[in-house]
Amino acid sequence: MFGKKGHKPISSIDSLIGSATHIKGDVEFSGGLRVDGHIRGNVIAVKGEASTLVISESAKIEGEIHATHVVVNGTVIGPLEVTEFLELQPKARIIGNVNYKTIEIHLGATVDGKMEHVDSEKMTPLRIAASGGNKA
Repeated sequence: MFGKKGHKPISSIDSLIGSATHIKGDVEFSGGLRVDGHIRGNVIAVKGEASTLVISESAKIEGEIHATHVVVNGTVIGPLEVTEFLELQPKARIIGNVNYKTIEIHLGATVDGKMEHVDSEKMTPLRIAASGGNKA
């Protein structure tokens, strides 16, 4: 309340990835991005700028996510790093670790991974673990 003010969420959507769209590769964005399709790659907002990522019920992202504000109602397989606000809506399915500053979780959302509150000034980039079996 009296400390540093964070980035304000972007209320407009600048880009849309439609439900029939499949992307293999990283996506870098600024402003607002809504994903209704499938992305196999990292989704990363331009560092230092306010950003909002909306992942709809029909969407699936397999990769890292880095943004200031994220709303999830679809499936994410990979780590999330949200420097301001994360909202997990009822159909959100997260498989991966989640770093967040502020979070809202709706009834029905699931997270299969470690959830860690981190001050946005202390966040360090998450990395996807190498694929393959665990060796004991």
